[in-house]
Amino acid sequence: MTKEKDPKYKYLLLGLLFDGVGMLSFAIPGIGEFSDVIWAPMAGWLMTRMYKGKIGQIAGVVTFVEELVPGLDFIPSFTLMWIYTYLLPKNKK
Repeated sequence: MTKEKDPKYKYLLLGLLFDGVGMLSFAIPGIGEFSDVIWAPMAGWLMTRMYKGKIGQIAGVVTFVEELVPGLDFIPSFTLMWIYTYLLPKNKK
């Protein structure tokens, strides 16, 4: 019997990479904001693939909007979602 490996640290590394890609638009003035039009839907889709269910869908929409709106690229949405998913305690009712 094989146990599936916890993707926690893989998701952290991917999240850091994706947040870095999202912040690249600051490095290329003028062209950078145009690249957000391409990156925003990709980032939203990636977020929904990494985090399943309603939480992943909400995070995908938030990430899409965050990447699309000029000036908000500094927000590390993938890293924040990782912290929310793996570090914050869950309230079980």
